[in-house]
Amino acid sequence: MYHDERRAPDVTIALAETDEEILATRGVMLQLRPHIAPEEYLARVRRMMEAERYHLAAVRENGVVRAVAGFRYMEMLYCGRILSVDDLITDETARSAGWGARLMDWLRWRAEAEGCDQLHLDSGVHRAGAHRFYFRQGMTITAFHFAVPL
Repeated sequence: MYHDERRAPDVTIALAETDEEILATRGVMLQLRPHIAPEEYLARVRRMMEAERYHLAAVRENGVVRAVAGFRYMEMLYCGRILSVDDLITDETARSAGWGARLMDWLRWRAEAEGCDQLHLDSGVHRAGAHRFYFRQGMTITAFHFAVPL
């Protein structure tokens, strides 16, 4: 079981699995992914959950979503089993209050519980503030991620 030293009875971190729980994450997630039409969010998340084993976790305070992470488990020849974070966002109205750090701790716990060797996260090169946060979380830059539009 996950234990958060900062845990308060009004704060929870859990997977979003029902349609209602997934939709509750939409407002925060779309701050990071504004290209997704709000009416398409649930269907897209459900499709990724079913086809690609995508998971969605939310930090809630008194039922209000403060931070969200989308992630999946993978195994790669060069590094073994990993928990790979696709999306990590704290609500812009609640930044610098420790929500992201709590969620990162929870993701580490999940990775260890699932037998992962590492936790990975890609971040856009323009997100300098997020990069400072990831460095404070003990993460390092280990590779370049290349892409080409098709």
